[in-house]
Amino acid sequence: MNYANLGSSGLRISEVSFGCMSLGMDDAANARILHRALELGINFFDTADLYDKGFNESTVGKALKEKRKDVIIATKAGNQWRADGSGWDWNPRKEYILACADKSLQRLQTDYIDLYQLHGGTMDDPIDETIEAFELLKQQGKIRHYGISSIRPNVIREYAKRSNIVSVMMQYSLLDRRPEVSCLPVLEHHNIGVLARGSLAKGLLAGKPAVDYLHLSKKEVENAQAAIVEVSGKHRTPAQSAMKFVLMHPAVTSAVAGLRTIEQLEDAAAEAPRFNEAEYEMLTASVPVREYENYV
Repeated sequence: MNYANLGSSGLRISEVSFGCMSLGMDDAANARILHRALELGINFFDTADLYDKGFNESTVGKALKEKRKDVIIATKAGNQWRADGSGWDWNPRKEYILACADKSLQRLQTDYIDLYQLHGGTMDDPIDETIEAFELLKQQGKIRHYGISSIRPNVIREYAKRSNIVSVMMQYSLLDRRPEVSCLPVLEHHNIGVLARGSLAKGLLAGKPAVDYLHLSKKEVENAQAAIVEVSGKHRTPAQSAMKFVLMHPAVTSAVAGLRTIEQLEDAAAEAPRFNEAEYEMLTASVPVREYENYV
């Protein structure tokens, strides 16, 4: 497993990380796959208070409690469940973020969160107030660093300019290259690490049958799939190739993988060669680069 610093944070994280949203409701089963991930060199685990109404944080905390010094834990806040359980609303207010951090610390059974992330964000938010919450949590020692999870270029730009975020989590894959135009150059310039989620594009780059995806037609998806198969050859599986693609961009620190089985985990964490220039060009030539339709 390779490791790299996450932006300016000094957190040295594995290039493949564990997206804990994929975990189920069985503590014992979750512990087995999380412990195996650690054995394979994965040290970065990402969860959120939204997932399973807090159970996801609790099961991660229970599994990793005795391994705390060996792991880097990230979680998120900003989505508030309605009292009737019918869904959630966006709440980036300072008071709410501060209260969420305390609850996450309790569920995770830890004294500090390595990376605390805003779970969304809009240009209508009280951004300075939200930043104040994260800075206060840092001063209190409850979090070590903070970032945002967003695919909104304008929001990302604002936080890059106005805050001390060390990371941005965003969707990025061979089938969704939109970040390459408006996000990744900005983040690379500011030394803000990118946590790439969705690198397998809902499994379309790991063997699932082609369908229309985002702005791409089924035919365009098939072109990308063919390129993935060709560059994989005997040295990589398609899933490994899909993750290696996002890791080729210098702004990307880690590919966050939602791993549901030990088999998927073993495949994701296995050593596989990086692409040479010709292989990378074959992949980039297979899919057009498009801009986000709206800057919001």
